[in-house]
Amino acid sequence: MNANRRAAILEECGVGPVWLLRGAGSEELQTTSVEIISNAPLDLIATTSAITPEKTAPEKIAPAKIVPEQIIPEAVSEFAGGLVAEGKPRIVHAPAASAWDVTPLSSSPDSTQIAKMDSAQLQMSVAACKNCGLCHGRRHTVFGVGDQKARWLFIGEGPGRNEDQQGEPFVGPAGKLLDNMLAAMGVGRGKGGSIGDAYIANIVKCRPTDESGRDRPPSAEEVAACLPYLQRQIALIQPTVLVALGKTAALSLLGFEPTTAVAALRGKVHRYAELPLIVTYHPAYLLRQPADKAKVWDDLCLAMRTMQTNTRDAA
Repeated sequence: MNANRRAAILEECGVGPVWLLRGAGSEELQTTSVEIISNAPLDLIATTSAITPEKTAPEKIAPAKIVPEQIIPEAVSEFAGGLVAEGKPRIVHAPAASAWDVTPLSSSPDSTQIAKMDSAQLQMSVAACKNCGLCHGRRHTVFGVGDQKARWLFIGEGPGRNEDQQGEPFVGPAGKLLDNMLAAMGVGRGKGGSIGDAYIANIVKCRPTDESGRDRPPSAEEVAACLPYLQRQIALIQPTVLVALGKTAALSLLGFEPTTAVAALRGKVHRYAELPLIVTYHPAYLLRQPADKAKVWDDLCLAMRTMQTNTRDAA
């Protein structure tokens, strides 16, 4: 490099010739530099470059303990987005979880647990239920269908083959007959009825079958295991009038002896959970005994008069 150019570069950097700071006496600095170099022992100069750092074993660090609360020091406040007040640590609490988040859904809830469920929890509980042996043969649980705030609640016995396959109550031939009964009353299966809407449910939520795979009435034990679900449905829906379709529904709700006939319960306004309850024949029975359709219509007319009376009283 040209000597003049090198001097110019050094001048711009504020460095004088031979890398001496400006203003310093060149004689003094040169003397000092010579003395430092000349006084250094030769053996030290020779061995300094050969010194290598001593290898040490890596320090063992114990894993940090996970605790529900951590204190974030002010040193990391900058990385916490300015959420930490300067000079004050912040305590971060673990988020609280609801009982339904931390407690697995029981497949065998008792009546006390069922009585506290909302509609969504109740439906999930029914789908997972193993309170009786009917769970082993079912394809689907049959929770119910209709308006969640219906004025009418029709209650049958239990799912049949069609209901078990589709997961909805009264979808077979008996269901079509029930739809005709509701239409004659002006009641909608769900919404749209001229005198109110209906919700349809059963005493048991799983299909009872015999050893041959045919439908059968549920046993007393099966009714007892499933009845708390229906009781909770009634409490949530808060209907104005209940209609029990058939012997199993009527006896399960009213507590009469098993030998009590439907004919002995018709034509009267019963009470269940402070609600009026009308008993009539099951639509499946009417398919076998169509002559009794007139009796059922009489029962439905009684139910409609009861609805009118209770509606006026409520007003």
